[in-house]
Amino acid sequence: MRYLTPPIVVALAVAISTVVVADDRSTVAERVRLLSRTSAWTRVAAVPIRFRTFHPQGMVKIGGAFFVSSVEVRVATARFPKPVNGYDRDAGAGLGHLFKIDQHGNLIASATLADGDAYHPGGIDYDGRHIWVPVSEYRPDSRSVIYKVDPETMKPVEVFRFPDSIGAIVHNTDDRTLHGVSWGSRRFYRWTMDADGRVTNANTPPAVLQTLNPSHYVDYQDCKYVGSRRMLCTGLAELRQMASRPAFRLGGLDLVSLEDGRPLHQIPVPLWTPNGTDMTHNPAWLEPSGAGLRAYFMPEDDQSTLYIYDVAAR
Repeated sequence: MRYLTPPIVVALAVAISTVVVADDRSTVAERVRLLSRTSAWTRVAAVPIRFRTFHPQGMVKIGGAFFVSSVEVRVATARFPKPVNGYDRDAGAGLGHLFKIDQHGNLIASATLADGDAYHPGGIDYDGRHIWVPVSEYRPDSRSVIYKVDPETMKPVEVFRFPDSIGAIVHNTDDRTLHGVSWGSRRFYRWTMDADGRVTNANTPPAVLQTLNPSHYVDYQDCKYVGSRRMLCTGLAELRQMASRPAFRLGGLDLVSLEDGRPLHQIPVPLWTPNGTDMTHNPAWLEPSGAGLRAYFMPEDDQSTLYIYDVAAR
């Protein structure tokens, strides 16, 4: 190694890291396809998070650390009696966060993410080098700023802006494309990048770029790239027998093709917290384990717990 100059060492380390992440994520996708409604989820641990988390949104695990995006609402949005300039509510006020958390629930570091009324980070992805974070206004059909963050420095860098609310984003490292889902995940977007990482079609009108989500099983909260032009999304469906009755929330996993947006495999996640919150209500992360898959969930706001489950893939 003494014959390699430092830049080459850095480049080699990044390349190895990217390959390991890609292989790991592809294994997750293949094992997800073996899960079914009858798969048994076994709780391994429940780790209290030792600081106020506000409203967690997305999560990635890098080594032994968890990176969690979250929105701190300082002034709640208020709905208009009728739409105003295409909006159904005002912007409210708040601040976006990206937290770095250790395995014991302690805060290691944090970064703020906000641009005026855009203060709502969404679901996040990690490509082996950067964490990708969309930050939108806290209302549908608004605007977003897409950032990439170096997990070592926690410094966010703006990549591009887009005139719709992007709730989650993934980086397709096979095709050098970014894929976003809208508020409620009803629309998909695909952005292309050049060799230098610049987005080439950010100024294309949303109506031209969008593809409608053909699945209505769950609304996606957090998504990850899992190789071979696929993303894995977690989310929930809210069901009511009557408008006056309390909602029943069912969590689920969707493995989605990024070529046409169609689901490749869908399963419910019949797990709830002691107070009845579905496990995939907020961020989630899955990784290979000896038995099949290990899942990490952080469904609760403010006083959160990191729930860890194993599920056999067979």
